[in-house]
Amino acid sequence: MPKSVLEAIRSGDWDYEPSPVDQRRYPATRAMPGTREKLSVMAERLQAGLPLWHGCDRVDYDDEQSQDS
Repeated sequence: MPKSVLEAIRSGDWDYEPSPVDQRRYPATRAMPGTREKLSVMAERLQAGLPLWHGCDRVDYDDEQSQDS
């Protein structure tokens, strides 16, 4: 069983979903999707073995409800 998304990709497991992680363990981001800032946050999460997505991440331009925690 892969331990991270990167390990799953290397082994050809394209349907891999990491184990759930309490979202209080890592902060959400207000970075807009597709921006370098958002990609940087996602890369940091990937390297830390965390899920790429956080339920409170900003999802579009009008999303002002997102918070950094």
